[in-house]
Amino acid sequence: MTRGFYIGRFQPYHEGHHAMVDRIREEIDELVVGIGSADQSHTVRNPFTAGERIMMITKALAEFEMTTYAVPIEDLNRNSVWVSHVQSMSPRFDVAFSNNPLVVRLFEEAGIEVRQSPMYHREEFEGTEVRERMAADGDWESLVPEAVVEVIDEIEGVQRIQRITSTDANDEGAPETPSR
Repeated sequence: MTRGFYIGRFQPYHEGHHAMVDRIREEIDELVVGIGSADQSHTVRNPFTAGERIMMITKALAEFEMTTYAVPIEDLNRNSVWVSHVQSMSPRFDVAFSNNPLVVRLFEEAGIEVRQSPMYHREEFEGTEVRERMAADGDWESLVPEAVVEVIDEIEGVQRIQRITSTDANDEGAPETPSR
């Protein structure tokens, strides 16, 4: 049995991620999905919590009828120990899937096989594009699986993003985190 590992921030999980998982599942028996930056939420770049992203991914991947594990991976700003951190938070895996050059390098240096796949319509299916369309009240629904639309609606995710990206009339740019 081969278990793969695929990491991303999934802010939100979109059709590009879904196409990647569809390709990955042809090569493995089980998949661990690492929710990167799990400690980040309620910001323009990371609006959704780890739990919300786990809901999105779990519901979207149900159609694949493959055993999957969604695990939160908090940021660790020490690249030399990042892979061991990921391994400590995750079920054992045999191969990692990534197109991120730094992630590929770190896994390879740790002796883990890394496989890369062409990205699926990267110019359209990109988290920043989805979030920008949400903020502008545009068509974001066509960029994510239906299960993700349902989760975002349930958690009022569009309203959150619109509030996070709005500015205070007395300030040129609202801070991403509250002042203390």
